[in-house]
Amino acid sequence: MPNPARVVKVLATLLASMTIGAIVLMTMGHNPPSAGPFSLWNYECLNPVKEMILSVTSQPSDRWNLIEICYSGTKSGNIEQLATFSGLSNSNDLNYHFCVYNGQGGNDGQIQSTEKWQKQHPAPGSAKRNQSEQAIRICVVADGRNVRPTDCQIKRIQVLVDALSRNFDIKPESIVYPNNWR
Repeated sequence: MPNPARVVKVLATLLASMTIGAIVLMTMGHNPPSAGPFSLWNYECLNPVKEMILSVTSQPSDRWNLIEICYSGTKSGNIEQLATFSGLSNSNDLNYHFCVYNGQGGNDGQIQSTEKWQKQHPAPGSAKRNQSEQAIRICVVADGRNVRPTDCQIKRIQVLVDALSRNFDIKPESIVYPNNWR
């Protein structure tokens, strides 16, 4: 038979610790911990990067020598919406190889390859070097000023850039980020 005095002490200690814990949580405010890039649940619903860099057309190892990351200039969107915002008739005309979503238009950190990547066509753009015909262009859905890339977007872009760099032997100095990349 349990000792009644011990049961009372255990219950009092439990009640005190729960009260203190509740007070600490209330003083922290209503800011839940960020699911961010370290949440396993977020990654389970995202497509693997290895699958994303595969294409329908063969990929010669010397085809690409530059990776350019740029902002979409929008607060939200997916490939179809970005094409509409740009005044294009369909998403096949977008000058990107990959788009990385921010949770508003697609899952946060979701990477989608475009028709240009699938067919290994160049995506002319504002590459900082003369090698724009050989630049892999990655669009980050964010405007870079008011809407910054999410933690998940940043982590997923890093994984994508690492995979592309390894696959096509692209040097770190040939990776161009936006001026205000964090």
